[in-house]
Amino acid sequence: MRLSVIAEEDEWHRVETVFGRQSFRRKAGEALHPSASRPKCSGSFAAPSANTILLASTSRRRHRRALWTKRATAVLNAIRRIISSDPGIRRTAIATTISPVGDLLVEACLDQLLDHLGIAGAHFAGRSLADVQGFIAKHSERIASLTLVCPTVLNPHSLALLDARLLVVTGDHGLGARRVQAVLPALPEATAVVLDDYAGLTWADLAADRGERIDTAMREFLQHRDPLPSAGLSEQQGETADISFRIRGSGPPLVLLPLDLSPGQWEPLIPTLSARHCTIALGGPLFGSVASLEERGRSGYMAVVRGLLDALAIRPGESVLEVGCGSGVIVRELARRTARANRLIGRDINAYLLREARALARRAGLLDHIDFGEGRAEALPLPDAAVDVALSSTVFEEGDAERMLAEIVRVTRPGGRIGIVVRAVDMPFWVNLPLDPALKAKVDAPNVIGGGVAPKGVADSSLYRRLSAHGLTGLKCFPQLVSVVPGSERIERYQQQILAALTPAEAATWHRAVAAAERDGTFFIAQSYHCAVATKPG
Repeated sequence: MRLSVIAEEDEWHRVETVFGRQSFRRKAGEALHPSASRPKCSGSFAAPSANTILLASTSRRRHRRALWTKRATAVLNAIRRIISSDPGIRRTAIATTISPVGDLLVEACLDQLLDHLGIAGAHFAGRSLADVQGFIAKHSERIASLTLVCPTVLNPHSLALLDARLLVVTGDHGLGARRVQAVLPALPEATAVVLDDYAGLTWADLAADRGERIDTAMREFLQHRDPLPSAGLSEQQGETADISFRIRGSGPPLVLLPLDLSPGQWEPLIPTLSARHCTIALGGPLFGSVASLEERGRSGYMAVVRGLLDALAIRPGESVLEVGCGSGVIVRELARRTARANRLIGRDINAYLLREARALARRAGLLDHIDFGEGRAEALPLPDAAVDVALSSTVFEEGDAERMLAEIVRVTRPGGRIGIVVRAVDMPFWVNLPLDPALKAKVDAPNVIGGGVAPKGVADSSLYRRLSAHGLTGLKCFPQLVSVVPGSERIERYQQQILAALTPAEAATWHRAVAAAERDGTFFIAQSYHCAVATKPG
């Protein structure tokens, strides 16, 4: 099944765009099969089959990753031989890397960090359960307590190990709050605090918006926990096990995990928290939204992005702006694709994401080619007609879409191109499971899966009309469907969102259906996106 392998197939696209699909597969096949006899794939190196890629058990998924990495490495070595032997290719090829997913286990890195700091155990606080789920399973004895602030989803099975050591701070309305409140009865020992008149959207500035209430809830909760000894650590910054850390204050250790897309992260609360604790704020590519965005950058979603870039037809010498660059996945792709021939600009409102984006670009050797800086999509800090090409991906859902559109048009020169991708909440997710009609209807209902949309955001087909209304011409509209396959954090999150809407009996049916589909290699969840490219007249 084509959709079930799109995430792994996406790596092929990195090099296929250089040669053309048939030309690349023929060249790679020749390099891998240098004998006179043609390989069975008739001159093309076939991608692994769905049966090889999509296996059910954890051990098989690990085998799948190892097999894919082995084959991908062989292909990459073949490509290098081709590039080194062909001067024409050397002039046009885009450097690429094959990054196998799942090599770094977050729980092992967290364990190593605590050992590095000489801490036996600590209080933890964050937003995403995915950041600590594995650590809870393997090292729950090192967690004195866990505070989750406005999580978007909870897994009661994973959190049950913590019993009374769990504090959940949630809003009183919105998708995330409803999902969390639906699951809380399954965690009777946990403490729950509700923030009145607050949704706690993924991009909300939690500590700035409700810092006083969050601080009070944490202080009262931690007063009743078993006391921890003082960490005895001096103020410092460092990095170990792919985790960056910053230590401030003194007292019992409090590990602060990222707050997803929150612009200010924990900073508004650091003075009060550091007065009582030795705060250890963590960062790096393993946590929160950075981990999610980077995982998406290794998935079939990048086929959508590359389709957008192809439609934008970026030429050497043109300046390119990405609005809402996040962790820099797309602008790094642009840097590889353009081979230093273009000025690349990444702007984001989130200083935390920009810091991580710079670190990732530096690690990839691309930082010198990208201008990262702060900027709100509704008020871009750029002059009129500043860039030749402007694009944005899954950002216009999170603010005032009309102001964002006006700004992205303003900073694009006449004759320049604009490309936008948004999530499609008006198109249902495709859950590839054989469910009975009643359960299928419940699973497919709107807002069961996915994140929220700001009151003035856009996440539907009105994107196309809005672009036309701004006077753009040559409009190309192309909705896309991207599959998310087993083995990714994203599909685990989608499943927890679905389970929050089901009864215990329905959940049991769901689990049986997933297990059967994983054995067959047919389970995936596909998400829809609206994509558009247009030209500013002039």
